[in-house]
Amino acid sequence: MNKKTLVLGASTNEERYSYLAIKQLRKYNHSVVAIGNKKGVIGDVEIGIETPQIEGIDTVTLYLSPKNQIDYYNYILSLQPKRIIFNPATENDELFEMARKSGIETIEACTLVLLSTNQY
Repeated sequence: MNKKTLVLGASTNEERYSYLAIKQLRKYNHSVVAIGNKKGVIGDVEIGIETPQIEGIDTVTLYLSPKNQIDYYNYILSLQPKRIIFNPATENDELFEMARKSGIETIEACTLVLLSTNQY
């Protein structure tokens, strides 16, 4: 099942987990919207620097440190995703609580592991 995913903190650096996540999400045929601090392209996915209003986001997967998430709080919540995945080192109690209050499922997990174990 295609789960439209926003990768927040996307990077064209092949050593970054966000890069690997985008590659794997596409391999598993999920639609991907990528936002980073620099424009770029990974396969067929363009990385944007804007925060467009996107319909139908199932999952937001975070690759930003908690302090770098603050500017995106309202944006993430406005997308009304079904869930937010806090990848290792992105755990953030403040955003976790805001999401819960908005009825958004929150998971502390690794997107790559979820994909490889068919739990995504």
